[in-house]
Amino acid sequence: MNRRLVILVGSVVLLDTLFYAALAPLLPSLSTQFGLDKGGAGLLVGIYPIGTFIGAVPAGWATARYGSRPTVLVSLFVMAAAALVFAFGQTIGVLYVGRFLQGIAGAASWTAGLAWLVQGTSKARRGEALGFGIGAGVVGAQLGPVLGSVAHLIGRGPAFAGTAMAAGVIAAFAMRMPEAQVSLDSNRTSPWALLRNSRYLVALMIFVIPSMAFGVIEVLAPLRLSELGASAELIGLIFFLAGTAEAVISPVIGRLSDSIGVLAIVRSGMILAAVLLLSLYFPTTVLILGLALVCCSAAIGMLWVPAGKLVSLAAERLEVDQGWAFAIQNSTWSLAIGAGATLGGVLAAIGGDLLAYGSAAALCALVGMVMFGRRPAAAVTSDP
Repeated sequence: MNRRLVILVGSVVLLDTLFYAALAPLLPSLSTQFGLDKGGAGLLVGIYPIGTFIGAVPAGWATARYGSRPTVLVSLFVMAAAALVFAFGQTIGVLYVGRFLQGIAGAASWTAGLAWLVQGTSKARRGEALGFGIGAGVVGAQLGPVLGSVAHLIGRGPAFAGTAMAAGVIAAFAMRMPEAQVSLDSNRTSPWALLRNSRYLVALMIFVIPSMAFGVIEVLAPLRLSELGASAELIGLIFFLAGTAEAVISPVIGRLSDSIGVLAIVRSGMILAAVLLLSLYFPTTVLILGLALVCCSAAIGMLWVPAGKLVSLAAERLEVDQGWAFAIQNSTWSLAIGAGATLGGVLAAIGGDLLAYGSAAALCALVGMVMFGRRPAAAVTSDP
């Protein structure tokens, strides 16, 4: 495993999720400053994943056409520019533009970064490499609120100008990193072949279902914690610990996926996630609910790395560029998170939290049971 490449890609995705998660502490003050209602505040939050969705397919095309390293470098340039726009914007429209550009840059950084990581890592160590890369993204999401709090104290200008400089430093490091040589003959298949392939669709399903479950959690868990008396700071701490559990488990699951295959991990992860999703409904104290949330996040976090490995192996078998494989995966993330949050809220309003958590748990359990009916070779759990 190329440790320098792992550090580079980890730094790129960490910086992206750092931007994404930095808004939460700033949202109340920005709403007051610019007179935003809940709809305007929601747009400021949601325009980032909208940018990610719109930018995913172009990022896949750019990665396949020009290579992973050039696409990563462009994403870092756009990320730095977006940070400066958000840092010094004096109207809400400019801030919308900044967040939208950040989302586009995030799509390119994840798509090209993961493709670069996969192309530069042997199949025997691919799960471990993806585990470290995805874990770095989770760490960025944890540190994002810290950046937002710093920006609230010292101002958006200095805080986000500093992150723009960090993007420049990472870009300088990326320019010195050699790009893996990929034969054009091995990537000549149309990306549409991915959407006609059952193996790739299985991998995508393993990625989408936990994304939807996280969308449900992000809506219902904070509201329930608040009802039980948790302060905003305590809620933030609980989610920080949940993210820590997810970040720690990702490299471990990556190593296991390389040694025992992904099928056993997906089976156990889906069933465990289903049980723990249901457990989020029953606690009547902040402590018990917080512990359940940390455990549930760890269980769901077991599934990201196996899904990523399946995506890369399916694309390799089909001779489709890795950039396209991860571009389609990334485009589904924003849709799945949004769908989970929206449907979870609607179901909770109709039938209570148990209906929402139960529906998410049923999807996880269903996928887990389907995996029990698949053979390792059919699930692409080993090398061709």
